[in-house]
Amino acid sequence: MTSYGSSPAASSGSRTNGLAIASLCCGIVGLFILNIILGPLAIVFGVVARRQAAGNGAGMAKAGIILGVVAVVLWLVMLAVASSNGGFSWYVGG
Repeated sequence: MTSYGSSPAASSGSRTNGLAIASLCCGIVGLFILNIILGPLAIVFGVVARRQAAGNGAGMAKAGIILGVVAVVLWLVMLAVASSNGGFSWYVGG
């Protein structure tokens, strides 16, 4: 019998690995901003999460690894395009 105010689902003990969630979040955000920082973080968090828990969050960790690799490749492509066009230039009015 459960006590008042608690649900049986809350006490099941099946929790997703926090590093898998961090890997997925870093991978998603890394696609849009701070590619070179969040991409490798997503890869590292995903690898550690897959080694820690095989069942809880393994899919999220794998998705985070894939998105981290895509973010790093995207950064390398943007770097190659910028360098082929003569680099970056800043114009400060005047």
